[in-house]
Amino acid sequence: MNPMVCKEPITVGVFSSSSPISATVPIRYEHGVQYLEKKGYRIVNGSLYGQSDNYRSGTIRQRADEFNQLLHCEDVQIVMAAIGGNNTNSILPYIDYEYLKQHPKVVVGYSDTTALLLAIYAKTGLTTFYGPALAASFGEWPPFVDETFCLFDAMMKGRLSFPYTYEMPAEWTDEYINWGEQDRGKKGQGNCWITVCPGKSQGRLIGGNLNTMEGFFGTEYMPEIKEGDILLLEDSLKDASTIERSFSLLKLAGVFDRVSGIILGKHEQFDDCGTGRKPYEILLEILGSPAIPVLADFDCCHTHPMLTMPIGCKISLDATKQQVQLLQCPLR
Repeated sequence: MNPMVCKEPITVGVFSSSSPISATVPIRYEHGVQYLEKKGYRIVNGSLYGQSDNYRSGTIRQRADEFNQLLHCEDVQIVMAAIGGNNTNSILPYIDYEYLKQHPKVVVGYSDTTALLLAIYAKTGLTTFYGPALAASFGEWPPFVDETFCLFDAMMKGRLSFPYTYEMPAEWTDEYINWGEQDRGKKGQGNCWITVCPGKSQGRLIGGNLNTMEGFFGTEYMPEIKEGDILLLEDSLKDASTIERSFSLLKLAGVFDRVSGIILGKHEQFDDCGTGRKPYEILLEILGSPAIPVLADFDCCHTHPMLTMPIGCKISLDATKQQVQLLQCPLR
């Protein structure tokens, strides 16, 4: 069964599973709402819209209830994160996985929403989408927001033909502008994907934000990483010390011995701790002499634009040619 009925207008229900962005920076949230509405989508705000419990949008049960309410809303086809945060893992035991399994919907987001995306996939087997969030992505200004929207829209409406080859954006940005003061598009820079280790592979796409995965790694909510999987990893605002620790966790857990390839996203505002080293160079040191293809600086991450990636779907990775292809997607 397809997880979404592609009728228009498509209704998007927005949840806040961690940070209370609709309360702390409402101008950014509303900018995202207005952008999607102008593109023909209908927006339904979750029950925690405009609320704040300091570092989070509500209690653990309130945040879980908000998500579940959107799952139960028959008019909603897409359930989208407003933004990430740090504490989505807290709500994982209270999600109505059985209802979602019987009444599939698209669930999309990134960063801290990784916890929900992977837990849903582990519990239901439904494809989830590592992709844009309402405020963080669609609250951005052109031209980058338009590039993010283009693939997202085509994927949500089942308009892709397969195999679909991801196109590298001509430019990207991680320029910092205070969201409450932003009145222009961010400055772009020339783009380049990096072949860290050459080679080709095909496999199931699994992964997301690495820092978030550490909050539920080894639990029933983390899908088993199997032989032949292609691992997607990305992070934001971390330093070299933290990234080395995170990559080493996967090494010690034997993850790198099982996967057939790695896609490493761009790292927003990376702090190299004065070493001059890039995240992929730290990864390469930990991997040693890898026999798998590794492609770095891919645009499915905290930078703009963002390419939507379906978790659980089969993809092809050619790190030598710097090519990623989506071989299937349930919305087709």
